[in-house]
Amino acid sequence: MNVGDRVRLLTGREEGIITRLLDNDLVEVAIDNDFTIPVLRREVVVVAAEETKAFGLSASAVAAEKKAASNNASRAAKAAGAAAPATPATKKPEGPETPVAPKAAPVQKGLYLALTHQSPELLSLHVINHTDRDVLFTYGEELAGKYRALAAEKLSAKSVSQPLGHWHLKDFDKWPASVVQLLPHLLNDTTAYELLIKRVQFRANSFYTSRQANVPVLQREAYLFQLDEKPAAPIVIAPEKLAETLQQQLTGNAPAKPAAVAPVPEPAKILVAPSHEVDLHLEALHPEAATEEPPLSNTAILKLQLEAFEDTLSRALATNMHEIVFIHGSGNGTLRKELHKLLSRNKDIKFFEDAQKEKFGYGATLVRLK
Repeated sequence: MNVGDRVRLLTGREEGIITRLLDNDLVEVAIDNDFTIPVLRREVVVVAAEETKAFGLSASAVAAEKKAASNNASRAAKAAGAAAPATPATKKPEGPETPVAPKAAPVQKGLYLALTHQSPELLSLHVINHTDRDVLFTYGEELAGKYRALAAEKLSAKSVSQPLGHWHLKDFDKWPASVVQLLPHLLNDTTAYELLIKRVQFRANSFYTSRQANVPVLQREAYLFQLDEKPAAPIVIAPEKLAETLQQQLTGNAPAKPAAVAPVPEPAKILVAPSHEVDLHLEALHPEAATEEPPLSNTAILKLQLEAFEDTLSRALATNMHEIVFIHGSGNGTLRKELHKLLSRNKDIKFFEDAQKEKFGYGATLVRLK
């Protein structure tokens, strides 16, 4: 099993995408492309490509793809609405309206980093060679100042790499910087090119505006980031300087590149300890939910509650609290079961138990922290 594989749960009819390999016996699966849950490896089976070819997508997979398309269309509409300048109202002609899709600027030839949706929340990362030359490249990630090399490959002209990584949108602020080294190459060519190194740090304000509807070579929608600054005219080493440049690089006497300017660190956020009792009911976390249209699905509500639980627990641990009570209610027991499952795997928990049955019944859990 690998990250990105579509799997089916043996204990039910649900399908999902593997988003992380937690350990030798446990994987994280995005169910209904909405929220992730830990599942034992023996409880899932990979959906083979041959099955899809023979029988088509399952109902849940079709629903997931429709949901992804709907989410992407919604994002595009919001972005277009935010960018469109205000215009005076004009009288609409009678008859049915025919929406006119805006023409996207054609993607120029060049080298690109592309992220595509495997599901509404899970993205896979690729390098695209949209040039007439072969390209040798390496890919690595930089996080907290530490670099890790992950892949090296030769891309033919007009081709795309295999997935280089799978990232979850909910962890957007934790994504590492992508570091790509690129060297254009063409057999029997009379031109030598310099090695290009590009570091891409994804920012929320530019990420969603980079979406392209039909990316060349990949032939699908993707978030696109150009790696070569001058795709039409790559950096060329003058013939008379080629021998000198190669000699400098081989002897280690090449002129040093200017040091990168370190970004100004953001001020540290002040951690505030949560209250001793935390209510995870929907009306407490999201009071406006009762009036929202359409109403939140059970999956969305559970996701909201689990995110609030994880945030509260992390703040309680960071502020050295000794204990905390999570009020989850009785109901059908789904939320209680998920909380206990997460708590049982957390090494920072001494123990947990039902809290004050005379006060909460079985609707709250007391957690003692180390």
